[in-house]
Amino acid sequence: MSESESKRERQTVTESPESNIGVCGCLLVFVSLLLMLVTLPISIWMSIKIVKEYERAIIFRLGRILRGGAKGPGLFFIIPCTDSFINVDMRTITFDIPPQEVLTKDSVTISVDGVVYYRVQNATLAVANITNADAATRLLAQTTLRNVLGTKNLAEILSDREEIAHSMQSSLDEATDDWGIKVERVEIKDVKLPQQLQRAMAAEAEAAREARAKVIAAEGEMNASRALKEAATVIAESPSALQLRYLQTLNTIAAEKNSTIIFPLPIDFMQSFLRKPGDASV
Repeated sequence: MSESESKRERQTVTESPESNIGVCGCLLVFVSLLLMLVTLPISIWMSIKIVKEYERAIIFRLGRILRGGAKGPGLFFIIPCTDSFINVDMRTITFDIPPQEVLTKDSVTISVDGVVYYRVQNATLAVANITNADAATRLLAQTTLRNVLGTKNLAEILSDREEIAHSMQSSLDEATDDWGIKVERVEIKDVKLPQQLQRAMAAEAEAAREARAKVIAAEGEMNASRALKEAATVIAESPSALQLRYLQTLNTIAAEKNSTIIFPLPIDFMQSFLRKPGDASV
């Protein structure tokens, strides 16, 4: 069906002029009005109807939708004998997509569930074009979830949830447009993997982390060896720096533990104290 034909069909649904009820219908409407006038003021309570701010009323007169489409919110009148009406909730409706067993493109079976947010955009189409818009939208969401995920591999499903949700929303919105429904948002809630696949992925991740840890440790050893080489070069240029390092090490050990420490002291460090007074003049 082309777009122009679809528009013409919508116009025929929403217009429904009262003149199409025929002569018999007009006669029945006239008799109903006469009875309502005769039974006043009792009949007025059966004629006055009220719809809430978030609702719209679709009025049927002898089985045909009245011209003007949905009524409300607020107060409106009906003819008790010939008119009937259906209330349509215009608020956003949320429902969960049950977990679906899906076979991905790379032949992995996973369980995926989601949530859909939609609202009735055209109350007349939601009543006249489909029996139960809510049930139809729920079933269509389950089918669309299976179809979209069947074209993706496991890595894409785990990493591109937003893209999958947007694709589902576009497909659902296009399919439910003729029902007067607007799909506002689709979200993927959870992706459940088989236990064996979870263990395999966990082992792969653990092996990757261990490999990275070994690489980091090797780089640390290389950097430490370079730093020790530079420190040895500095100490070789200044022998007194080695003596100061000895004293710093002794101070650090004494601060950490209160115990007796035997620390080797170089002989050349004590030579200045072992000299005799007579040797100083020489």
